[in-house]
Amino acid sequence: MPEDREFRIVGVGASPYTRKLRAAARFRRLPFRFVVAGSKEANALPQRSLPLFPYFVAPDANGALTQVQADSTPILTFLEAEYPQRRLRPADGALRFLDLLIEDYGDEWLSKCMFHYRWSHTPDTERASAYLPYTTAMQVAPDLGAQAAAAFAARQISRIGVVGSNAMTGPVIEASWRRFLEVFDAHIQNQPFLLGRRPGSGDFACYGQMTMLVITDPTPSAVAFEVSPRAYAWTEQCEDLSGLDVSEDDWIDLEDPPETFRALLTEMGRVYAPFMLANADAVARGAEQVICEIDGQPWRQAPFVYQAKCLRWLREAYSALTPADQGRVDAVLAGTGCAALFERA
Repeated sequence: MPEDREFRIVGVGASPYTRKLRAAARFRRLPFRFVVAGSKEANALPQRSLPLFPYFVAPDANGALTQVQADSTPILTFLEAEYPQRRLRPADGALRFLDLLIEDYGDEWLSKCMFHYRWSHTPDTERASAYLPYTTAMQVAPDLGAQAAAAFAARQISRIGVVGSNAMTGPVIEASWRRFLEVFDAHIQNQPFLLGRRPGSGDFACYGQMTMLVITDPTPSAVAFEVSPRAYAWTEQCEDLSGLDVSEDDWIDLEDPPETFRALLTEMGRVYAPFMLANADAVARGAEQVICEIDGQPWRQAPFVYQAKCLRWLREAYSALTPADQGRVDAVLAGTGCAALFERA
């Protein structure tokens, strides 16, 4: 695809995954236009098969906007292949894999934190439901907006069990958010991003969820300001990193990573890894419930088929590594709890 051909990102600013993709494209200085979902511009574009935000519309060989794709991680993969400049993911195979692992943690675990706080705490629900209907219908009358807000909140609250938020799991999720902020704050004191002096896909996955958790929603934001005001500054800064000069030398030395990086991986191994394993097992068995223990506490939720696919994709990426790079990844993951994800790969 010629670099001067613009693609479209269609979404809404209230979507963490839209924020993730848009900020990643800005960092990479890619030629794109952001199109607000529900607008006449969006309606004029080809539609995606599933009602997901964001989605991506790219020009074909003739320049016509015909290539449509949803799901932020595959879109980033497509962009890595089609646009060589300022690639987001590391050239080093082992580092690239760890970046994918962090990206999945942001997308699939921090999203639990975001959804839980937003739809189980009254102040957060009231704020989110009040403004979200206007993100795709800015001119709607106030009375209709209020009706839409009530309907939207009811629909989202009905889905919190699918994400994994309930009376049993809520304390586990909230404790994990606080610990993430603690390890994040310590780690970012070593370098500005999770894998060094430049952002990877993992940074933008975490950033997307943190736009809601740190900036927008009052309850997790209050925790963030208590634990790590730095997290607000980092999240705000990641909105547009197009002016950041980077090189391949900016990644961390995987043979001598900072201890704070291991602390981040250990937090992932404490909550994200056992859930992903138990969920994949439940999906494979056709079980009606994921029943396991996370962080020493009971966990119960409905299986999530998509997250079982995420684990399969990570295992495929691990299997595709060279034996040398697998050894380097294993050395970093040893003792963190994350290695269990790949013992059966």
